[in-house]
Amino acid sequence: MLRRKPTRLELKLDDIEEFESIRKDLESRRKQREEAAAGEEAAIALGPEHKSREQIINDRIGYKPQPKAGGRAAHFGTFEF
Repeated sequence: MLRRKPTRLELKLDDIEEFESIRKDLESRRKQREEAAAGEEAAIALGPEHKSREQIINDRIGYKPQPKAGGRAAHFGTFEF
């Protein structure tokens, strides 16, 4: 295997300007996404059907919890006190 001297990389002014423009563009996109997400959350919270976080998750995954039967008969079988 042949060894060679390390290559020297030079950073030019054009490279720095290009980096800054791309970084600003990405930041503006991120801010727009965050604002859109915040707007959607506010619309959900202020909507006519205010649901809890648990209800929203249950609706999303299709889980419909059944209410548990109450009373002592459910705990002790057919015995009544």
